[in-house]
Amino acid sequence: MNQTHRRQLLKMLAGIAVGTPLTSHATTTSMAAQPDQDDLTTAATIKHNPIGTSTYSFWRFNGKRDAVSMEYCIEQSARMGFDGIELLLVQMTSEDNAYLQKIKRLAFHAGLDLYGFSTHQGYVRPEKAYRDENIAKTIHQLELAYRLGIPTMRLNTGRWGTSENFDALMANQGIEPPIAGYTEEDGFRWVIDSIEQCLPTAEKCGVVMGLENHWGIGRTAEAVMRIVEEINSPWLQVTLDTGNFLEDQYRQYELMAPKTVLVQAKTYYGGGKWYSLDIDYEKVGQIMRQQNYKGYVSLEYEGKGDALVECPKSLEMLRQHFWHELG
Repeated sequence: MNQTHRRQLLKMLAGIAVGTPLTSHATTTSMAAQPDQDDLTTAATIKHNPIGTSTYSFWRFNGKRDAVSMEYCIEQSARMGFDGIELLLVQMTSEDNAYLQKIKRLAFHAGLDLYGFSTHQGYVRPEKAYRDENIAKTIHQLELAYRLGIPTMRLNTGRWGTSENFDALMANQGIEPPIAGYTEEDGFRWVIDSIEQCLPTAEKCGVVMGLENHWGIGRTAEAVMRIVEEINSPWLQVTLDTGNFLEDQYRQYELMAPKTVLVQAKTYYGGGKWYSLDIDYEKVGQIMRQQNYKGYVSLEYEGKGDALVECPKSLEMLRQHFWHELG
């Protein structure tokens, strides 16, 4: 089989949902041509990335944090056919061990991986006491992830807090000025020093921290990569959020892709809660394949529509575009 034929077949196979038997595909194409043995061999080299969803997709900060329970999110994620679920810590109603083990048991019985833990913290303040408090908070969160059996945890740099509120920050495309008397360089130093103090716990617990492009100091790919590369630890990598770059996004995806341990994929069906982005996921999938990315893609549905309708639609779309070759 020549290379042109092989590339065409790979692209065709990438659109087939995980779990679709090859015999079913052969049946649908029998009127044209049956695949030869080379085609069958090629088909066996294709694997789709696992696709999960964040519990955020069902809540989206609409109402109180317990308005959408973890139990409900697990049930719906399994029903829709996701491979796993990412837990948003602020959405959880307890940190007691009994509750954590209940969530772990429910996910296991539902056939879902607990693959990601999405947390909040921030280190961008001149007061050492504030940074120490957030370092301790991050260490505690790593220990929670360990007890849940989750291998990677989303980490934030934090932001200056000089915006009136989050809506104002979004209106200004995530940009805000430093606290008076301080500079971006001060912010980088505080973030790097703080994260370094969390590394021993991350290693002890076996939980990789994934620094996200999530406003504040980490608003750009260059900023995230500067922090990750300066710290230079296998326990600090990147969580790539496709919805948090408002300009030049594909170049920024490419910068972060080599260190990415989790892709958070935003969709906006029904119109975005704060804004909508037209993200070409075929192109994003290609960028991640160039880095041989085989890990989870985590849906963060951020539209105004019904999650029970739009999450399955998002899953079907993401299945088509995230795959890699084996061998």
